[in-house]
Amino acid sequence: MGRAKTVVVAGASGFIGRYLTRRFEQDGWTVCTIGRRSSGSSTSSWDDDGGMQRVLNGASLLVNLAGRSVSCRYSQRNKAVILNSRVSTTQALSRALALCQEPPSTWLNASTGTIYRDARDRPQSEADGELGTGFSVDVAKAWEAALEAAETPGTRKIPLRIAIVLGRGGGALQPFANLARLGLGGHMGTGDQKFSWIHVEDLYRSIRFLHARTDISGPVNVASPDVVSNRDLMHLVRRAFGVRFGLPTPAWLLRAGAVLIRTETELVLKSRWVQPQKLLDAGFVYSQPELGRALLQIAKGRA
Repeated sequence: MGRAKTVVVAGASGFIGRYLTRRFEQDGWTVCTIGRRSSGSSTSSWDDDGGMQRVLNGASLLVNLAGRSVSCRYSQRNKAVILNSRVSTTQALSRALALCQEPPSTWLNASTGTIYRDARDRPQSEADGELGTGFSVDVAKAWEAALEAAETPGTRKIPLRIAIVLGRGGGALQPFANLARLGLGGHMGTGDQKFSWIHVEDLYRSIRFLHARTDISGPVNVASPDVVSNRDLMHLVRRAFGVRFGLPTPAWLLRAGAVLIRTETELVLKSRWVQPQKLLDAGFVYSQPELGRALLQIAKGRA
C-alpha cells in the first residue's frame, strides 16, 4: 500500500532542500532523502539503485533538486561537473523508478528559468517563451531532456523552471544585500534587465499545488508575477536593509569582480522575465507576491 503523505527529496542538503524538508515535516509528511551519503532507512545515496528504489517505492511525491552550484567560474572542468551533476542524478532516479512496484504519482524535477532568452521586450511564458543560447541554457535543455527520456508510465513528470529563489538564511539575496551594505547597492550594468524571483515558501507551496493538480503537465514556470528591473530591485534591497544610497556598478566592473571572486555575472546581468502562466491560470495564490514586502520580511528575519 502506498505511503500517501511520503515525499522523497533528492538533493536535500542545500538551502532549498533543507527548507522543503522542514516544511513538509511541519505539514505532517514523512520525508525521505537521496543524496551523497546514506545515513538510515529513510535515506539513500546516488550510487545505490536498490536504496533509491527502497525509499521511492510507495512514496507519493518525488522532488529532485540535485545539482552542483553554478556559483563558480565556467571553466571546462566546472562546466562538466555542473552538467553531469544534473543529468546523471536525473538518470539515476529514472533507473530506480523503473524498479518500483508503486512509484510516486508525481515527479517534480528542478530546471531553471534561465532556459529562456535574455528578455527585455516581453514576458516568457510556458506557451510562448523563447529558449536562449549559451552554457546555462544548454544545461537546462539537457536536464529537461533527461527527465523527458525517463520511461515512467505510472509517474507524471514536470520540469520546474524555477526563478531566482529568495528566503531567510539563504537563497540568492545575500550578494545583493552585501553590495548594498558596502554602498554599492545601485543598479548593475544598464539596470533595465528584468529580475524574476520566487520566495522559497511559495516554491514549497507551488510544489504542493502541482502535486495536487493532476491536470497540469509539461514545464511549469515557478516565479512570482511581480517582475522588476534590476534598478528597482536594488532600490527595494536598499530600503529593506536600511541603506539610503548606493553607487551603481558598471558591467565591466562586475565582470572584473566576478573573476576575482571566481563566479559569473549572469545572475545580475541577464534579463530574466519569467511568466508563471500555468500557475496563474490554475489559480495558485502566492503568500509573497510582492518583491518589496518579501524583501522586508527576509531582512527582518535576518535581523
